[in-house]
Amino acid sequence: MALRTIRLLGDEILKKTCREVASMTPRTSQLIEDMLETMYHAEGVGLAAPQVGVLRRVVVIDIGDGPLVMVNPVLLETEGEQTGDEGCLSLPGKAGQVTRPNHVKAKYFDKDMQECEIEADELLARAICHELDHLEGRMYVDLVEGEIHDVVYEEDDEDESEEDGAEAGEEN
Repeated sequence: MALRTIRLLGDEILKKTCREVASMTPRTSQLIEDMLETMYHAEGVGLAAPQVGVLRRVVVIDIGDGPLVMVNPVLLETEGEQTGDEGCLSLPGKAGQVTRPNHVKAKYFDKDMQECEIEADELLARAICHELDHLEGRMYVDLVEGEIHDVVYEEDDEDESEEDGAEAGEEN
């Protein structure tokens, strides 16, 4: 496995439509493994092949329930809506309000090229829609309602206040 470079907003490859995967080759298997490693290293919940410079219809997602590998995914149904902050590994440190379906049904092939179907709600539905958009050359920034803003990480604030408290305690 290897970390791959994540392409950033403005890179022309992110605007292109991806080609289908005809069969699972060693090269495609390696791509999937590299994408998972890259996604976890970047602390993301999803990654699409064009984000690492490969124009193939492959996405990986993990919202905390273990990895989901989707090859040649297609949305079959969408229902309802949800609006919330959305970010992207191709635009680190930024987020914006995006409305997505609250429920999706999709078909795809897994890493063994077995046809699968999934129904997903809330965060997983959002992640599937977000990653499938990448396969069509679209990014969430085109859907943002309002302004894109800096992401504030709560755990960073907690760490700083704990450090400040420890330092203050040492001074007394």
